[in-house]
Amino acid sequence: MKGLVSFSIFLSLLIFVTPEPQDFTKANSEDVVTVTGNGALTSNPGVDVNEEELVNDEGDEVEVEVEEEPQLQLPFRDRSHIEKTLRLDEKTTSDDYSGVLQRLRKIYHNAIRPMEQAYKYNELRQHEITDGEIVSKPMILFLGPWSVGKSTMVNYLLGLDENIYQLYTGAEPTTSEFTVLMHGNKVRTVEGIVMAADSARSFSPLEKFGQNFLEKLVGIELPHRLLERVTVVDTPGIIENRKQQERGYPFNDVCQWFIDRADLIFVVFDPTKLDVGLELEMLFRQLKGRESQIRIILNKADNIATQELMRVYGALFWSLAPLINVTEPPRVYVSSFWPYEYQYDTNQNLFLKEEVSLLEDLNQVIENRLENKIAFIRQHAIRVRIHALLVDRYLQTFKDKMTFFSDPELVFNEILDEPDKFYIFKSILAKTNVSKFDLPNPSIYKDFFGINPINSFKLLSAQCSYMGGCLLEKIERIIAHELPGLLGAISAGKNPPLSSCDITGCGETPKNRYRKP
Repeated sequence: MKGLVSFSIFLSLLIFVTPEPQDFTKANSEDVVTVTGNGALTSNPGVDVNEEELVNDEGDEVEVEVEEEPQLQLPFRDRSHIEKTLRLDEKTTSDDYSGVLQRLRKIYHNAIRPMEQAYKYNELRQHEITDGEIVSKPMILFLGPWSVGKSTMVNYLLGLDENIYQLYTGAEPTTSEFTVLMHGNKVRTVEGIVMAADSARSFSPLEKFGQNFLEKLVGIELPHRLLERVTVVDTPGIIENRKQQERGYPFNDVCQWFIDRADLIFVVFDPTKLDVGLELEMLFRQLKGRESQIRIILNKADNIATQELMRVYGALFWSLAPLINVTEPPRVYVSSFWPYEYQYDTNQNLFLKEEVSLLEDLNQVIENRLENKIAFIRQHAIRVRIHALLVDRYLQTFKDKMTFFSDPELVFNEILDEPDKFYIFKSILAKTNVSKFDLPNPSIYKDFFGINPINSFKLLSAQCSYMGGCLLEKIERIIAHELPGLLGAISAGKNPPLSSCDITGCGETPKNRYRKP
């Protein structure tokens, strides 16, 4: 009985709340439902309608007109903060740096390059420094999945929006080339084969990646004030599928080349592409040791609500945590880097502050151009020195273990297989001021000596000459004294003394003071 009463009450409530049926075939010319550009249904009173057949009360077909609502486009936002933060209105002082960069180039050729050639360092690391790279501008590199806004961000920074020279963007994977944006007196496109053939540029080593890659390399010269101070590189988006292996060139090796030379690396994501696949995981492996240059960008942040943005932010850290093994997490910028106004119901002030913070980070790289270049050359010199010390130790151990009846191949293979047994790496740590964290992986020397026989090298003690001095002493001198002194003078705002060339030689012929002109 109770169940019957309950059912009766539920049925009466259902009848009470059920709305009266409506005839949706009736159309009122003063209240038309249209579909907006974002797919939402809206009621637009007083809008004329398109030619469309409807049925009136008498059952006759009536032709009415429905006017399509135009798709709303957000207005462009102010760019004055970009000009102000990057100090684009100020005159560049790149000409004042030419003398210091020229001296740095001479230091490299006099003290570092001979050691590289003597112990074939380029075959170990495949990192050859050219003159163009020494005097080059800071490089800003953009990496990340496809269609996350990398090219749109480049267009926004350079003000190329609504310009015939803007980088092509779209919802689909659009960038298939490595695009290098450089400064030039006029707008022109430079093919990859031309960039690789020009020794004055810093991209000539890219020729080793083959002709298929050079066809995917393009340079664009623009008369832009920001490009007078930096070089911007836009890369193809990462696509996590099997087709990624069919690019026709070593994509990961090319990325590593740009990563090794980049002063600032922007890894861009958006709220819809937070998953980490095999290729993105490989990319973060290549970024090991460059954590100080990495900046992670969560783009298109105004497309989602605030609460959802907090969840996406946490999901991004959750996805990247296994890939970045550092104590301090990298800096993450949350904003929408495109030329249009932010959505009105989002954290506009927060997004603007994040954008200004990123621009200040970029400006810091520009201001510290010389310091970063000197530190880069010094770090390279340390690696070359460690490599030479290891080759010297391998050679000395091989000679000590060789006897008249020994098989040279068997003796050296035993040293390669068990370097700890012969204290190859431990002896370097004990006798020099080398950090154990700077030592390379012992396995890479198996491949190195597989190509270069151990007997083709000389001991460091034999790499000396009466006029030029010893290679080890010269490279240790610039690491300990010359480059730190040059760095300190620049940091203090002083013009480095010219007498430093007396220490390194600078590759110049000394003048005879006693000879009459």
